[in-house]
Amino acid sequence: MARMSREGRAVHVLILGEGITSRANRREDADASSLDLLRANACRANRELGVDDVRFVGLPDNRFDTVPLLDIVKRIEEIVMELRPSILFTQHGGDLNIDHAITFRAVLIATRPMAMAPVKAVYAYEVASSTDWAFQRFCPEFRPGLFVDIGATLEAKINAMRAYESEWRSFPHPRSEEALRAAAVRWGSVAGVSAAEAFEVIREVRA
Repeated sequence: MARMSREGRAVHVLILGEGITSRANRREDADASSLDLLRANACRANRELGVDDVRFVGLPDNRFDTVPLLDIVKRIEEIVMELRPSILFTQHGGDLNIDHAITFRAVLIATRPMAMAPVKAVYAYEVASSTDWAFQRFCPEFRPGLFVDIGATLEAKINAMRAYESEWRSFPHPRSEEALRAAAVRWGSVAGVSAAEAFEVIREVRA
């Protein structure tokens, strides 16, 4: 996102889940001030990356399987038709997190390549502690075929993650600075650059 922003491209973020309420015994027991802080941190992290705007839907955290799939699809469709993006990035469908898996399916439905549909490319990204902790036991497995050089924007990525205080962790957690740097270097070595992010190409239409 930081690289695309620096290249002058508009970057929009849609966060479907409310976040962290699953950490309470009951959703209604979640601390409202913690949710407010989470959203503030999310906005701060995205500013670090140069994102144009961040939108929140507020679906129940780790409970997307309790929401009709069609309702999720329609929320995504509304934003797609408003912003008309040509490229859409989404979580990987084989993630351990159930919300990610359902989001992946909903995105594919919402961006069907119908006539006049704006989205021409869909890419899936790995999520630290969700894609890796699935240990490739769920289908589909993460099989990246697109690698983006982030050598010039890696520090922005680390700073953004650090700003996302509720999600930031200490090493050896996958969302620690050391692990994030290691992942970037690992994918960079695969692609022949110093640091990279890896994406699975779901579909791509080129004129």
